[in-house]
Amino acid sequence: MTTGTTDATSETAPAMPRRALVIAPQPFFTPRGTPLSVYYRTLVTAEQGVRVDLLTYGRGEDVTIDGVRIIRIPAFRRLGEVKIGPSPLKLFLDVFLVLWTCALLLRHRYDFVHAHEEAVFFCLPLKSIFRFKLVYDMHSSLPQQLTNFGFTRSRLLIGTFAWLERASLRAADAVITICPDLADYALRLLDDPDKHELIENSIFEDVRLARPMADAQDGTQVAIPADRPLIVYAGTLEPYQGIELLLRAFAAARARAPDSFLLIVGGTPEQVAAYRALARELDIAAHCYFTGRLPQRAARRLVARAAVQVSPRIHGTNTPLKVYEQLASGIPLVATDIYSHRQVLDDKVAFLAQPEPAAFADALVAALHDAPARAERIAAAQRLYACKYSRAAYVAKLRRLLRRLA
Repeated sequence: MTTGTTDATSETAPAMPRRALVIAPQPFFTPRGTPLSVYYRTLVTAEQGVRVDLLTYGRGEDVTIDGVRIIRIPAFRRLGEVKIGPSPLKLFLDVFLVLWTCALLLRHRYDFVHAHEEAVFFCLPLKSIFRFKLVYDMHSSLPQQLTNFGFTRSRLLIGTFAWLERASLRAADAVITICPDLADYALRLLDDPDKHELIENSIFEDVRLARPMADAQDGTQVAIPADRPLIVYAGTLEPYQGIELLLRAFAAARARAPDSFLLIVGGTPEQVAAYRALARELDIAAHCYFTGRLPQRAARRLVARAAVQVSPRIHGTNTPLKVYEQLASGIPLVATDIYSHRQVLDDKVAFLAQPEPAAFADALVAALHDAPARAERIAAAQRLYACKYSRAAYVAKLRRLLRRLA
């Protein structure tokens, strides 16, 4: 595994590949983990002079990246929303990705195919036919996703996905993982560790939407008090994100921080309605606000007003993408003390607390009121980000991988 964060260029360095096909089995672009990762991977690849065709679902916002052409399968909007995790709808849409992939490979000569998540499975047989180099961008272990999202308990299906995953790791010419836990898992299965690169999802500049959201959705209409310290969560409201834990902890913390105000940015209308009902039950509805989904830039403007940021995730092994932006923000972070966070965070850079309301409430109060501890953690977090996770470090890792493919 390559771990360095600097990149040296020389006259003898190999040339970059010239053309790539990126396959993203996601509604691209939507402001959530994997589509964000796809965006930044593709952006940096194109910045290295590689011409990219990006094949993706028909859903999602168009983005503008120089040197990138977005190709979409039909949207099939009547079939409902493409939710996070495995689903019958994703399997249906992936059939069309296969057909479009074959058509593109027949028409164009690509130096490599960059397959995100399950797209690698149908690229395996195509690799030997079309003789391209294959990059497997491994955002998670797909057999684990089948059980984590309750898609199936079938040992046969899970075993089939496990076999496909092992075969993909061995057949790929390069493998990207996004966090240390996933890197350790992949390295146990790889026959050649040198083809692996750990590239955390650690850059977060604004996404260049082809059609920016209307001004009415810029977040300025959010009714939050200007004179109260804000505790801010921004992200999806899936159960594993720990929003119930956050609400219960905030309710417990208010006795010691009565002027604090909780802002929760993100979530579907159904999720927001459910958590608003819990806030009313906890008698904190007057002291918290749910924005629902907002454009990325609007969400960032609200986060910048925070006195404290939070990551209350309750389970999982992948490090949340937002943690890297939180490290760099200059705003103290309160996070649950679970393995998902411990891969990046420690007590020097964040206020860590056990994933239960009383402990998380204590951490919220400390992050609000303990000025020396706030300052120490902010400084340490920014040093850590600059050293290990900056844009320069990200680009250096991806350039190394591209040179090995050339």
